[in-house]
Amino acid sequence: MKKTITLGALLMASTSLLFAAKSIAGSWQQNVNIGGFSSVNIYTPDSTSAIGDGKSLMIVLHGCVQPISNYLTANLEDAAEQHGMVIAVPDAMNKAGYSCWSYWQGAINRTSGDYKNLINLANAMSGDVTRDIDPDQVYLTGLSSGGAFAQQAACVAPDIFAGVAPSAGPTLGTSSNGALNTCEVVTSSTFKSRCESYAGSYSNHLDDQIAVVGHGTADTTVDTCYNQQNANGYAAVYGVTQLSGTNTLADDATRTASETLWSNNRVAMIWFDGLDHSWSGGAGASGQYVAGNSINFATYLGQFFADNNLRVDRNAGPVISNHAAIDNTGSLLVSGYAVDAEGSVGNVAIRVYALDSGAPVLMETINTSAAPSDGYYSASSATLNDGLYLVEAQATDNESKMGDIASFTVRVGPEPAAEAPVISGISVAVVGQCATVTGTVVDANQNLQSVTAAFANGSNSATVSNNAFTVEQCNLPGGNNSVTVTATDTTAMSSSESASFTIDAGQTGDYNYHINEGHITWGSGYSACYLAFGTSDFTMREYPAGTSQCNWVADGEPSCKGPNQACSVPTTPLDSDGDGVADSLDNCPNAANANQADNDNDGIGNVCDSTPDGNILDADNDGVNDSIDNCPNTANADQADNDNDGIGNVCDATPDGTIADADSDGIEDALDNCPLIANADQADADADGTGDVCDATPNGDFACVEYTASNYSHVSAGRATNNLGIAYAVGSNDNLGLWNIFITTTLAQTSDGYYELGSCPAN
Repeated sequence: MKKTITLGALLMASTSLLFAAKSIAGSWQQNVNIGGFSSVNIYTPDSTSAIGDGKSLMIVLHGCVQPISNYLTANLEDAAEQHGMVIAVPDAMNKAGYSCWSYWQGAINRTSGDYKNLINLANAMSGDVTRDIDPDQVYLTGLSSGGAFAQQAACVAPDIFAGVAPSAGPTLGTSSNGALNTCEVVTSSTFKSRCESYAGSYSNHLDDQIAVVGHGTADTTVDTCYNQQNANGYAAVYGVTQLSGTNTLADDATRTASETLWSNNRVAMIWFDGLDHSWSGGAGASGQYVAGNSINFATYLGQFFADNNLRVDRNAGPVISNHAAIDNTGSLLVSGYAVDAEGSVGNVAIRVYALDSGAPVLMETINTSAAPSDGYYSASSATLNDGLYLVEAQATDNESKMGDIASFTVRVGPEPAAEAPVISGISVAVVGQCATVTGTVVDANQNLQSVTAAFANGSNSATVSNNAFTVEQCNLPGGNNSVTVTATDTTAMSSSESASFTIDAGQTGDYNYHINEGHITWGSGYSACYLAFGTSDFTMREYPAGTSQCNWVADGEPSCKGPNQACSVPTTPLDSDGDGVADSLDNCPNAANANQADNDNDGIGNVCDSTPDGNILDADNDGVNDSIDNCPNTANADQADNDNDGIGNVCDATPDGTIADADSDGIEDALDNCPLIANADQADADADGTGDVCDATPNGDFACVEYTASNYSHVSAGRATNNLGIAYAVGSNDNLGLWNIFITTTLAQTSDGYYELGSCPAN
């Protein structure tokens, strides 16, 4: 069976073509030094991924003789913006001949060459909170030698790469001879064995990795046999079977491709119609080994990976609807519906908060169930004092996934006399020249109309959720600032509160300006700043960098920073409430209390403590304080805990204890020297604490060996390669000089198939 799917329908669920409109809002950073690579082009979109937490990341590896700048015209921005996907294109550090990624030479492991660099690049980017990258959405793709290297790197580090997509790449483990015109046959079982051996103790992460392979139908450089061969290899690794039929993908009438899928969409094979040996960039793509006569492969990958990623938690949790509460002569009758689309609702937690004091005070937690038929739940609170209450409901499903909180505000007792809304707890957070103001507003009459904040450069309306408000204002002037927050109800009654804060406007100029001002030096900061901004102006701000030290960092480019040095302006402790006690020490930083009185010694000053004389929370009403209750949400006055694990029997999945033994070899995981692979004998030949069955070097670490010989002899012995009359060390790609019998060099073999120029390190 064959069916046609336009990428517009596939990716946007509409009849419009995928690339009919082009909206590029993000930006490229070029030649960034990061993760062990000296030059990486990075595109960061304004959008975020439709799944998971934050943006995804796709690392794209270039082909032989192909500069990374070619991918600036490959339409990668389209994929980035449509799918909230950061794109990183690194220039290989340890290149083989013709500037190829050296997939056929050198050690293939996590600590060698560009395999190590790719892992470091992925971790550096996903670990940088300012980039907002979800580590469960990191993918690797590449063209030609980059495609082959991507295959091997994804096997080496399947824990890092959730998906891999080689395009026109020879099969992993093949030689350089197999790259040009001939097909080097690799059986599926050999592919599987190689991939799993590269992964070593990380091979269990192959269980939730996915793959796409692609090849141009008009490729006369790399044999097209590799497309099916690579797909079959991944199918063997993942244990899936090819499905019948194909799908036709189309950007438009002339740019098409065919798609074959394997079970559970673990593997997809793409044939790019009419494409030669190039990256398929879609309409308008151009450059050396970049072509536009088939679909945009990156956009396809963005959708495929988002649809089929196995590592992102897609369980949204139960949904609450029609949540409400009514006063029933002093208590609250609470009801609503909780429905879970993926499973069933296990519990509905209802929390009742008193609001009259400003900050919500938890009065009661009620756990109830939802009817299996329609999800209806209902419960009654304890008797409450007259006042205003917030009633929240949150449901948990059968997989312990919590849904969003639904809330309802209700009054118990008679309506009070008209009074103005009350503002409290104002706090200001400053980032750059933006200030975010938060606080609490309580309107006893429940007729709040607006909350506005007046700044030096204008006013802005706050968003209000329950009793909490937040408002942001940017482009504020540097220096001392203030904000006045005003809450107004429908009868025009209002109240206001103010707060002070300081804005650092930064200093702006080109790299020469910042050097002259001492923000950066020629030895510290200049290179990174010049790579990021060239001769353009950029803004830097001073940030604390340890005890009495500061450094200057450029806006939007953390790699552009100066050395640690004395702060230009001595910092004074922030004292928001002006009571003479620094915020960092103040037990009530937003309400003046110079005496720091704290009757119940809970770290919260009396003036902002809703229970200044102490309060015992007991959510399950079993007479045991929540702070010491071994099952705080389920009543168990006896606190029985058979296995002494700190979890009460009534809420302990294994109340009588259990021994974790993931590989079922009879050895507890905590003691097992190879907890994921059965090895009852616990053999460990090199006594390094890692069992032989999962130890990449079971007989001990590789002993470094030195070889001193002519460059001609090194090449003849396979310790070096010859490219255009220059000898290069295998693995490290170190330049040894002219390939002849006259030049003598020393090579250190530091691992199997990996040589470096120089001597072995001293013991």
